[in-house]
Amino acid sequence: MSALHIKKGATKHSAYNLRPTFSDVIERHTLAVLVENEPGVLARVIGLFSGRGYNIDSLTVAEVDHTGHRSRITIVTTGTPQVIEQIKAQLGRIVPVHEVHDLTVDGASVERELAILKVVSQGEKRVEALRLADIFRANVVDSTLGSFIFEITGAPEKIDAFTDLMRPLGLTELARTGVAALLRGD
Repeated sequence: MSALHIKKGATKHSAYNLRPTFSDVIERHTLAVLVENEPGVLARVIGLFSGRGYNIDSLTVAEVDHTGHRSRITIVTTGTPQVIEQIKAQLGRIVPVHEVHDLTVDGASVERELAILKVVSQGEKRVEALRLADIFRANVVDSTLGSFIFEITGAPEKIDAFTDLMRPLGLTELARTGVAALLRGD
């Protein structure tokens, strides 16, 4: 009997698809989860991530419907497409969860984040910090003779860029809110 000479991934000679159906590319996804606003719901959602070893890059929570007692959790996470699908399926099975939307897949979305930064500097570095803040449209919300506190709102990449430029100018403290996101259009 002769050996079969079938190329890997060829389907015309085989009844089986030999091509891998999974991807090992790590993707960033923004998930919007509408939940009941009751004690323990956030802990259950976070427990799903930590119990399976998934990472949360950003997390924001706020009540969005006072009469219906519903909150919106916006989670930014990374993983392979299979991991993201598994996260969405498992989130949907938690009882107080009403809806799970993957804003990365559903269409174009708007993402914004707020950060406040304390920059301690003197002389020319202080002047340069003010120039950069003007370019990035950051607001000065507090000022002393030796420091500034800037407030900046925008896409996470904009905040990252501003933070990187402020480090050599005396950035000492940083607080970020996490991503808030909505789908564009109807």
